[in-house]
Order: sequence, then structure tokens, then C-alpha cells
Amino acid sequence: MINIETPRIGVYICHCGVNIAATVDVKEVARFASDMPCVVIARDYQYMCSDPGQELIKRDIKEHGLNRVVVASCSPRMHEPTFRNACEDAGVNPYCFEMANLREQCAWVHSDKDKATEKAKDLVASAIGKAALLEPLERKKVGVVPRALVIGGGVAGIYAALEIADKGFETYLVEKEPSIGGHMAQLDKTFPTLDCSACILTPKMVEAERHKNIQLLTYSEVKEVSGYIGNYKVKIRKRPRYVDEQKCTGCGECANACRLRGRIPNEFDAGMAMRSAIYVPFPQAVPLIYTVDAERCLYITKGKCGKYPACKEACPADAIDFELLEEEIEVEVGTIVVATGYELLDLAEKPEYGYKYDEVLTGLEFERLSVASGPTSGKIIINGKEPKEVVFISCIGSRSRKEDECEYCSRVCCMYIAKQAHLVREKIPDAKVKVLYNDVRAYGKGFEEFYNRARKEGVEYIRKELEDPVEVVKRKGEDEKVVIKTIIEGEKIEIEADLVVMANAIVPRKDADELAKILKITKSADGFFLEAHPKLRPLDTFTDGIFIAGCCQSPKDIPDSVAQGVGAAIRASIPLMRGEVEIEPLVASINEDVCVGCGTCEAICPFDALSLEEGVMHVKEVVCKGCGSCGSACPSGAISMKHFKDEQIYAQIEVML
Repeated sequence: MINIETPRIGVYICHCGVNIAATVDVKEVARFASDMPCVVIARDYQYMCSDPGQELIKRDIKEHGLNRVVVASCSPRMHEPTFRNACEDAGVNPYCFEMANLREQCAWVHSDKDKATEKAKDLVASAIGKAALLEPLERKKVGVVPRALVIGGGVAGIYAALEIADKGFETYLVEKEPSIGGHMAQLDKTFPTLDCSACILTPKMVEAERHKNIQLLTYSEVKEVSGYIGNYKVKIRKRPRYVDEQKCTGCGECANACRLRGRIPNEFDAGMAMRSAIYVPFPQAVPLIYTVDAERCLYITKGKCGKYPACKEACPADAIDFELLEEEIEVEVGTIVVATGYELLDLAEKPEYGYKYDEVLTGLEFERLSVASGPTSGKIIINGKEPKEVVFISCIGSRSRKEDECEYCSRVCCMYIAKQAHLVREKIPDAKVKVLYNDVRAYGKGFEEFYNRARKEGVEYIRKELEDPVEVVKRKGEDEKVVIKTIIEGEKIEIEADLVVMANAIVPRKDADELAKILKITKSADGFFLEAHPKLRPLDTFTDGIFIAGCCQSPKDIPDSVAQGVGAAIRASIPLMRGEVEIEPLVASINEDVCVGCGTCEAICPFDALSLEEGVMHVKEVVCKGCGSCGSACPSGAISMKHFKDEQIYAQIEVML
């Protein structure tokens, strides 16, 4: 048995308004608890998490000499820190507190009050049984490296980096592509104000590049992260541009001279324009440094490019250097913000939508078609002429019950369709514009007004049911129109169009799995990075010191991405400003007399928190997250989990049985 002081337990049963009390006889549970061994006092109260409820606990601790506290209320995920703090304020070690979940695990899943009350008694008895054996634990404090890392250079990442840097902390901004800017840099106008996207983003991109506290690492990827909050070591792979960043002036002579000029699809233009093998993604790129596409460059792939590499000969600054090698940069940071963005559902895998036809575009491709810096200088041209019949189709892959599509709403589609429909009416006044939609979700400030504006401008909205199929085919013969086949109000209809724009779903990046493993953060069922709590900790992850922002967490528009970027930066800055952080003591513990040094636990630890030293395993407590994997695998039973020792768990079981 665990040696502890004589337990004096206070038990508090919460009504939670009617959330618990409607299904559980709260007063009967409190009466039952009062008869349990070691229980000094048992009470019920309307809202235990309220200030009066917490004061009740503090007063009883002082008046009755309580050294253990049990609260039976809602999920520990929500209010366990609340009650721990209340205990600590009254002089009781916060880890001598135990919580029973009567709301989610009892009241909300039962309708029979008598049975629910009996189950509530079992849950409370179990918590009391464990509480009697709880031991005081002490948090450890560790220093914090006063630097931060932001992964992803889209609008959320840029704002996060600027916010941290403005607070005086050195910040590394890592971007996978040759330039920062992300998807926002590809857009024409932003809804609902119709601001030029590049005009409002470019100054922030330049500010990030010039900020004295930001080190910009473009064309780079995070490959390894080790350590813990306050002390992360990060290895970053910086791919060679084959262009000297100090010498390049961004003049473009190399791209003009390239023998593959105009023969490689430009990713920034969604493949609708061509580029050279040496390029900058777009004119406002930051940094404005040319990059050699190593997968397509003739000199790199074939070893020859005429007598001499054409780009190297043309460069007036002698900036091109094919001898440059990949670099590995190792940095130490205190906190990390992840803002890696999103991808779009690949319509090439959905033949029913007719994406193979030139007349069928994604929403992002339409943006590049309509923007002044795009391949057509802002003119909407399809097959060499302006389309006179344009159809937008919403929810392509979103809100779907198909296994290979997305059940969630992609949020931005309804509004960018309204914006793009407005742009068609503005640039081609005699065009007929139709929107084939399921529901219009105009949830933001000024969104409903903008939607109504599009309708007043002559955009025809046609509602269909979400489950009704959509098929896009091309009519044979001289007429180049495409035909959308669907069902409206139970009848099969066909809509002709010169241009069809698909609002395809926002989906997680393909490299999200790999990054989640590197950072040891979790993902939700939809594939996006998972927040610690959807309401109370929407920017935190379950890994301390790592925060998420923007569309890597879920689909959202630009204002929400900016807000999350700033919010995550503030959360990441708090440990940097404090200079130290407290580490939870709920970690593994090794009985060195029993450990045989087999290494089984070290092999399965997902956090690299165990190390074998002189034949005995040791726990790096600042790294350990108390997941229990090691304890469950240890063949000799040498590992126990603080606050979840075998004796404590057995006591819970025995009391219920």
C-alpha cells in the first residue's frame, strides 16, 4: 500500500443546472457519499464550478481539515484545472483532488433516473476509493528558450510570426515553397469588401522579411523536433535554390534565357500558365529570389544544357551556382506555431464532374483567370472567347456522405462563389450567371449583404438537394458548350454553360500525417490538426508549447485565419515572456530495484522520454506525457504512473465491486 496521511475527504456533487440533476438524484448521491469511509463531509450544490461553489470547497478545507477532495460534475477535461486551483488556494495539494464525470458518463447517456442514480453512486464511490490513496505531487519548473518557430508562411503564419517578433522575441518563419504568401497570394479580390488580395497581403509579406526579429527560411521543411515546451530542438532542411540568395537581384534574365522557358506549368497559376525551369512563383514573391526547379532543369536532370547552362550565362550578377548543396539547420526554440494551411480536393479523381474539359475550372483556377497578374491579365477567357453562360456549383466534395469525400462544410465556398459571380457580371455584363447550390451559408460580418448584392446584380441561384447527383458532360459536335445534369425538385434537368466553376472542398495537406508525427500532435477524424478543446483551448494542441492556427486546424476564411494566427502567437509568447514553465508531474516512475533494463518501454515510448543508463531505465520527466504505454508494456512491472498507480486503480475497482 501507499504510505499517506490519514485521508479526510470532502465530496461535492454538482447539479450542473439540470444537466445532471434532471437524470440523477443528486441529494441521494451526496447522502450515499457521506457514509463512505474517510469521507468527512459530502454536499450537493447547483453549480460547483461557480465562485460560490469553489468557495464552498475552500471553506470546508479550512473548517474540516480536508486533505482530499472529490468533485462529481462534468468532464475533467473542462474543469479539473478549476477545482485543482481551488484546492491549491486553500492549501491542499492540487493532485490530491479527484473528479468523477456524472454529466457525460451518466446523466447525458441515461434516461432511467433510478438506474442513473445507482451508476452515479458507483462513479462517486470509485473516485473516493482512489482519492483515499492519492499522493501529493509537485510540479517542476524549467527554463524557456526565448525564441519561437512558426511553420507555414501563409497569412496565418505571417501574422503569427509578426506578432511574436513584435514582442521582442526572435522568430523563425519556415515555408516549404520558394515564397511566403500561401493561397491568399493567389486570390484576386477578398469578400465581402472586394479588397485586392495582393494589395493587403504584400505589405505584410515584406514586413515579415524585413523584421529584425524574424529569420525567414523559405524553400525549407521541418524534418525533426525533439525536446519539450520551452526547450525544443528543431532540425530544418533547407533545399538548394542553386541561386546565391545574397547575389540574386530578381532581374529575371535567367528565366528569359532558360531553354525550357514557357514549357513548365506554373503551380502558382494553378497550371493555367507556363514558366521556366528557373523562376519566381509570382512578381510580388518574398523573397524575390529565383529558384531552379531541380526536377525539371536540363542541366541537373541530364547533365547538359547546350554548351553552357543558359541561365548561368545570362545572369548579370553571377548568382547561379549549381554546386550549392542542401543545408540542415538546427535551432532551439521555446514554442512552436503550426500554420501549414490546406489543399483542395483533387477533382481529377472525380470524373463525374467533367474536370478534364477546358471549360471546367476549380474556384482557385478561376481566381488566377480573373486576377490582373494572372495568365490572361484579368480577362475571363475560355477557348479564346468570353463565356456568356457561366455556372457555379457549390459543395463539390464538401458536406458529403461518401467515404472518399468530406462530411464537413468548407465554409468559404458560398461566399467566394458570390464574389466570383459578381466578378463575372462586372467583367462580362451580358453574361448569364447561375449558381447551383445546396444551402447558402453567409455567416460572417457583411456576408449576407454581399450575397444579396450578387442576387440583385442578376446572379440566378438554383437550389438542389445535397444528395442529388451532379454530372458534367461535353456536348459532341461544333457547339463547345458543356452540360450540367442534375435533379431539381425531383425532376431531371440539364443546364448549358460555356464555363463551369467548381467549389471543391478544402482538405488537409498531404504531408499533414508526417508533420503530426514529427511534432507529436494529434489529428481529428477529418484529418485536420486537433485542438486541445474546441471551446476553451481552440489554439492549443495536446503537446505543450505547440499551437495551431489557420486552415491546418479546420477550413476558415482570411479574417478567422488572421485572428487565429495572432491568438496562437499570443499563446506561444506567454511562456517566452515568463521565462519558465511548469511541467505536469503526471509522469512515469521507474522502480530501479525491479527494472531489468530490457528496453521494451523505450522502444514503444511515443515521446522519446525514456533512456537506458547503466542497465537501468530512466524517465526524462520534462518530456514524459504520462500516456502509460510504457507501464502497460513493462514485463517486470517496474513502471508505474504517478497519480494512476496500480493500487489506486485497484481501489477504484474494488469499491465498485
